[in-house]
Amino acid sequence: MKKLLYVFALAGLFGFASCDSPAEERAEEMEDQAEEVADDMEDAAEDADTTAVIE
Repeated sequence: MKKLLYVFALAGLFGFASCDSPAEERAEEMEDQAEEVADDMEDAAEDADTTAVIE
């Protein structure tokens, strides 16, 4: 009986440890947004017309 309870307790700990916290989810979302902004800035830099007009 004690072994069974021990197994259930360990399973519960592993299940709890694998859950994402809300703070971790927010951090991942912010990281994704930062990557998107960096990609957009890189695309804009590539598309920018950098030719000089000399008169």
